Amino acid sequence: MDGLKVIVDGMRSGMDGAKETTGLKNVSSYCSIPDLTDYDLSKLLDKPRLNIERQRSFDERSLSELSIGLSRGIENYESAYSPGRSVLDTPTSSARTSFEPHPMVADAWEALRRSLVSFRGQPVGTIAAYDHASEEVLNYDQVFVRDFVPSALAFLINGEPDIVKNFLLKTLQLQGWEKKVDRFKLGEGVMPASFKVLHDPVRKTDTIVADFGESAIGRVAPVDSGFWWIILLRAYTKSTGDLTLAETPECQKGMRLIMALCLSEGFDTFPTLLCADGCSMIDRRMGIYGYPIEIQALFFMALRCALAMLKQDAEGKEFIERIVKRLHALSYHMRSYFWLDFQQLNDIYRYKTEEYSHTAVNKFNVIPDSIPEWVFDFMPTRGGYFVGNVSPARMDFRWFALGNCVAILSSLATPEQASAIMDLIEARWEELVGEMPLKISYPAIESHEWRIVTGCDPKNTRWSYHNGGSWPVLLWLLTAACIKTGRPQIARRAIDLAESRLLKDSWPEYYDGKLGRYVGKQARKYQTWSIAGYLVAKMMLEDPSHLGMISLEEDKQMKPVIKRSSSWTC
Repeated sequence: MDGLKVIVDGMRSGMDGAKETTGLKNVSSYCSIPDLTDYDLSKLLDKPRLNIERQRSFDERSLSELSIGLSRGIENYESAYSPGRSVLDTPTSSARTSFEPHPMVADAWEALRRSLVSFRGQPVGTIAAYDHASEEVLNYDQVFVRDFVPSALAFLINGEPDIVKNFLLKTLQLQGWEKKVDRFKLGEGVMPASFKVLHDPVRKTDTIVADFGESAIGRVAPVDSGFWWIILLRAYTKSTGDLTLAETPECQKGMRLIMALCLSEGFDTFPTLLCADGCSMIDRRMGIYGYPIEIQALFFMALRCALAMLKQDAEGKEFIERIVKRLHALSYHMRSYFWLDFQQLNDIYRYKTEEYSHTAVNKFNVIPDSIPEWVFDFMPTRGGYFVGNVSPARMDFRWFALGNCVAILSSLATPEQASAIMDLIEARWEELVGEMPLKISYPAIESHEWRIVTGCDPKNTRWSYHNGGSWPVLLWLLTAACIKTGRPQIARRAIDLAESRLLKDSWPEYYDGKLGRYVGKQARKYQTWSIAGYLVAKMMLEDPSHLGMISLEEDKQMKPVIKRSSSWTC
């Protein structure tokens, strides 16, 4: 690909000397004060956009290359960037000639635009659901960080980046608020779970109220919001070629604050991130306390995105060095201890316990008798996946879709592991896809275990909501993973299933039942991310080159622990 070779140090030298000003006001998150939003988005929106083509994707910056660069002062290495399109060896849009637009695409766009939220005349996000038939609004009329991601991708692919830029800047401003739950102050870098725009027609003013967990069900702060923000910032940059946003002092500081929270040292002996139940998309008690795969995969992806976007100034270099070290340790840990295939399952089945010293094989003292019976029948001889959680004396063998798909997109999974995950989905199609893509987790927990693990949560009954429910929003993640692994036929089959019902059922939030046959008992209609997830899946399958904004290439210099999935040798 033709382009201009741009040296990072030369390009950024003019910006390094700029005085960092945040323009952020410290305001308590539980207050709504009109003038706290005086920070004008137009200050950054009016900046000239740099459309620069470069010779390589900036994701090709290998970790080992950075490690060497760090020891030499990180001097004069090339940061290359390819706007708008992926440099992955993904199939070209050969499907375009055979891709028939479905009539529900127009309905989806109309519904998505109806969910737009404006602040002072500028669109800043989309509400979670537009279900006026529901008696309880709760927080479905708010803009959620994680929920907006598929909406943002849809707008980026459609050539409408301004709303995404507005969203990134507004949530960045909210990060600067003082965050309190009762009398306890949260970390400085915490991103909000959601925010609501309040319009006063009399005074003609707009105000924003943000939720950092102090109003959420269960009072849990979102760990994933900061990760999704960084991932979306990179997607915006890749899609538009606009480098100026990520390089502003505000965005640089925002990334550093998130990294400072996640990279802090403590008592933990693992490179994974310790998290509470309810801190992610699975926002209720579901027994994911510890090191859930979803958070670890998002953590890994956010680290890689931040590594590509952080400036090489005095403050940035320190974080880059810490990120590189963490990525090496995290990839080793995840690929070694979270990966499960037929051979690994057999090895765990034969584990000895109470092993001491560095020579221990069963390092986490997992008791073989704790392996649930369903795993032995579920595991095909060819295939594998990253298990839900690993911690001392505990291995959660459940399948979680989001974590495994993000592992593929971030290249946390090796190419062989990514193919094995696809093999598993094909081999266990009925269990993981059924009649409506895609099972958020498998299998459901039931009976006495359900009572203990969920606290008798009536929304998380078996095969419902996050306890084995089917979520259409996951369609875009599955499609992106399918394209990256060269399995577009899997995505097409899943999209066909969704198209048979989604519009007819008024775009539900989730489906219930083993096969996903029933609209969820408490599912909202016109759920925005169900709509946006379908559109993104559809557009990516039509033009796979859009994958580049949300996918990271494998770092070939990072030697994987597992060079080949053992499932492939069976």
